[in-house]
Amino acid sequence: MQDPMTATAAELGRAIGAGRLDPVELTRGFLEAARDHPLGSRIYARMTEDRAMAEAAAARARALAGTRRGVLDGVPVAWKDLFDTAGVATEAGSALLKGRVPARDATVLANSTAAGLVCLGKTHMSELAFSGLGLNPSTGTPPCVNDADAVSGGSSSGAAAAVAFGLAPVATGSDTGGSIRLPAAWNDLVGFKPAHGSLPMGGVVPLCPAFDTLGPLARSVEDAALLWAAMGGWRAPDLAASSLRGARLMVLETGAMDDLDPEVSRGFDAAFDRLREAGAQIERREIPAVATASEQSPIVFAAEAYGVWRDTIEADPDAMYHQVRTRFRAGGEVSAPDYVAAWRILDRARRDYAQAAAGFDAVIFPTCPILPPKRARLEEDDAYYVARNLMTLRNTRIGNLLGLAGVTLPTGVPSVGILFQGMAGGEARLLRLCAAAERALA
Repeated sequence: MQDPMTATAAELGRAIGAGRLDPVELTRGFLEAARDHPLGSRIYARMTEDRAMAEAAAARARALAGTRRGVLDGVPVAWKDLFDTAGVATEAGSALLKGRVPARDATVLANSTAAGLVCLGKTHMSELAFSGLGLNPSTGTPPCVNDADAVSGGSSSGAAAAVAFGLAPVATGSDTGGSIRLPAAWNDLVGFKPAHGSLPMGGVVPLCPAFDTLGPLARSVEDAALLWAAMGGWRAPDLAASSLRGARLMVLETGAMDDLDPEVSRGFDAAFDRLREAGAQIERREIPAVATASEQSPIVFAAEAYGVWRDTIEADPDAMYHQVRTRFRAGGEVSAPDYVAAWRILDRARRDYAQAAAGFDAVIFPTCPILPPKRARLEEDDAYYVARNLMTLRNTRIGNLLGLAGVTLPTGVPSVGILFQGMAGGEARLLRLCAAAERALA
């Protein structure tokens, strides 16, 4: 096996099962790496050393007794700081929640612990998860693995950085408009957003409950599938027999291919060629329902987010980063009739999209149209922040608005991902397709 600090979670789990790797030493190695790394404090909000070592010791005992609970038993995982962790602060990247200590684990954390995973700690994030950039002057801004002066993508910014910098083999995030897939793409990782409702939300700090989803950021599709299953408490899908031969893929031409950075175009075009060479049948099509859905974005996201957080924000507005506060407050300008009307339009758009995408195994396009911007300029230029945040979220939020599942894969061009979208309920099928695509793109 390669260096344990850069191996996939599945490789680590199999080494533990074969007796070649001690989960206690593995966990200690990741804890020390996070503590000693010069950027570690910008990635982890806090570590859970005592819990991690106790869970690793229990995993070691199960391995010795031949009673391991699955492939990932004994493998460490980093948790975004909006998953409740019993007895440990969970503050969702906001001074508004400083000192918030839950009494019990989030459901998905409890499920993962039952599967034998080891909780390393909590990672930094965009404040209350309401930004695609990952900039957080309040509590910490994680770096991008390809440019430490750039942001890592949000809102699961620290989760992506933890895996990309070798400070965790796998991590968990949430995704309301792109918050798993964006940082995964910018840090050359696999990011998996199941459809809304796939995983239980109990004990997760909400942003927009009608859109919030949970999922993994990982080094491989296999790792993503295994962690998704552990979080949900079910068996992971079998990816072994996956193939692209005869798969039907649609390149979405409606909006998603416009105004791409040159590097993004280059990465997507190269990925397109490799997928076709592997046997995929690819067509380019417009889906008008995508534009219709995207037009509802400023209405449905901000209104729900402000409805959830208004009282907390307005009780101490100066405690909040002004860019995020302004975005929340925009929801207060949305009327109830406009919100209801937007949802009626969105429901029709979802039906129209499902009809247009029927017969295709996945719809593909660049995960993000731009490369990660520099942290300094985002902090200094408010107009630039707003424009880059909107552009960052443009492609990924399509899947949230339309209720879809999505997987981003690295293209081989730094910080450029290709997004595969599938219908709700078809997550296992989408993962199998993406396992084959991953091999073609490697």
